[in-house]
Amino acid sequence: MPSNEAPLLPRIQSPADLKRLAPELRPRLCAEIRDALIRVTSTNGGHLGPNLGVVELSVALHLVFDTPADNFVFDVAHQGYVHKLLTGRNDERFEHIRKSDGYSGFLYRSESPHDCYGAGHAGTALSAALGMAVARDRLGGSEHVVAVLGDAAFTCGITMEALNNLASSTRRLIIVLNDNKWSIARNVGAMARYLNELITNPVYNRIHDDLESFLRRVPGGDSILRFGALAKEGAKNMVVPSVLFEEYGCRYLGPVDGHDVDLLVKNLEFAKHAESPVVLHVLTVKGKGYDVAIDQPERFHGTSPFDRGTGSAKPTKAGTPANYQDVFGSALVRFATEDRNIVGITAAMPSGTGLTPLAEALPKQFFDVGIAEEHAVLFAAGMATKGLHPVCAIYSTFVQRAFDCIVHDVCLQNLPVTFCLDRAGLSPNDGPTHHGLFDIAFLRCIPNTILMQPKDEDELVDMLHTALATPSPTFIRYPRGAGTGATIKARPAKLEIGRAQSLREGSDIVIWALGSMVQYALALADRLTREEGLSVGVINARFAKPLDEGLLQRSAVAAALVVTMEDHAVTGGFGSAVLEFLHSTGVKTPVERIGWPDRFVEHGSSVEILRASCGLSPNDIAQRVSTRFRGIRDSSVEVLT
Repeated sequence: MPSNEAPLLPRIQSPADLKRLAPELRPRLCAEIRDALIRVTSTNGGHLGPNLGVVELSVALHLVFDTPADNFVFDVAHQGYVHKLLTGRNDERFEHIRKSDGYSGFLYRSESPHDCYGAGHAGTALSAALGMAVARDRLGGSEHVVAVLGDAAFTCGITMEALNNLASSTRRLIIVLNDNKWSIARNVGAMARYLNELITNPVYNRIHDDLESFLRRVPGGDSILRFGALAKEGAKNMVVPSVLFEEYGCRYLGPVDGHDVDLLVKNLEFAKHAESPVVLHVLTVKGKGYDVAIDQPERFHGTSPFDRGTGSAKPTKAGTPANYQDVFGSALVRFATEDRNIVGITAAMPSGTGLTPLAEALPKQFFDVGIAEEHAVLFAAGMATKGLHPVCAIYSTFVQRAFDCIVHDVCLQNLPVTFCLDRAGLSPNDGPTHHGLFDIAFLRCIPNTILMQPKDEDELVDMLHTALATPSPTFIRYPRGAGTGATIKARPAKLEIGRAQSLREGSDIVIWALGSMVQYALALADRLTREEGLSVGVINARFAKPLDEGLLQRSAVAAALVVTMEDHAVTGGFGSAVLEFLHSTGVKTPVERIGWPDRFVEHGSSVEILRASCGLSPNDIAQRVSTRFRGIRDSSVEVLT
């Protein structure tokens, strides 16, 4: 940008400001938006590629429609940064996006009136938008509802379910299909191939006669018509792009260039006045404007901080332990090499779950099913009935989507499927849609389940080895990010199901800690011993189900206070399981449960900051346990007196 030209982006404080901007300045504004996206994500991390790809599309949407009166429903909402910049959020909080003092990396109704629907999981936009459109129709409203979803969303069953109900439910809904061939990894399956054929086969580039007539009447319309070849209606005996969508009662437009604002505006204006649901097929480039992001679309889908000049990741501190996902991935390759009946399954996240090494080393034992967690679980169940041992690697927050399949298809049939639940605990920068704080509660109530969590990387490998030798549904949960630096044994150990590990003895307090909380428990025990002279025992629970009932009963009877610690919601979690068991056996030792409170935890800069905000800092926990113990001791003295 020439130095004598004032930047445009600071002038855009609302969509009205965008509409007043001269059309010839729009390319410059788009370039400034891309520069802001690269600058901010290089510092904070975030979803860079998806947002770079929708700059012109977001501008066009706000030129044609009027939010917050009109409604934009963004699938996942990880491509909503540009929308934020155009709706009054180009301020200091945007500079700190995904941090404790910044905006969320997703859209939330509480953040802005321009955000009509919150999201964080894929495939929800079309169903939600259809519900909003139907409500508008019933209430006599006139607003427009626009669902913006990527081609990957069509691998998600919810989207197809909504499409099935679309035409029978409303006549006014606009679906913008943002086609960039990627979800996080490259899209897979028949729908991805179908959409690719719409783009590459000129026979498929047919536009409806009424759109053709409309475009011939507007300035520049002839150039739009030259974008793709037209086919006659009689060609429906061949596979044409509108066939799929027309069978669902939708009018198909496109494909159109998603980086041409004027072209997008003209097509959106047509869709705005259509008298039936419209699918506008838009072609975009994920990462456009930043060559490194184009070359590495999977890495820059959701990136950690990086060097803006080179795109390389910012160096980690020397000696930083390996991430749990990488330890899992390496171990699975090792075990799958030894046993060809072991297969790995991911729902569109091979890199994030650590399965990329398996895909590279043993491609015939690796399956990416797309954004389809329900199918992933059922697919695994079918494999298990034939003697394979599937390993489903799914984030804790996403396995929620397959709950019924876990109950009905895996656990009811007691099939040997292993579930590895990454991001169990907090995903701090992403916030409540991505925290994995509920899996213990909804899994431990299901019969036939085994649920465990390792205290370190070595124990994770032992648990995977154990699960693969167990003829029952087995779940291993572990946190996001780096492990403890533990050395991994050359030969993994097979754990005894339901057996905990006593790490230190104590007679005043016994702490039962699960997984990543073991290190916090040891530090707490040291502190209480050092500062208050208490005798504090620590148990590495290992299993949330089944509990080590014998050790739990003995330790609880011998202590004045039982403390449970878990990286999970306190309601219905590991601590609740301990309470239930002690109550059932008549042990009256008080239990202090340490876990996340009964509320949705927001996003933040780090786990430590969020723990402190919820009263779970080391100081908070120490004071809480000490106060509870003193209350018990003082009550005992009063009774004796």
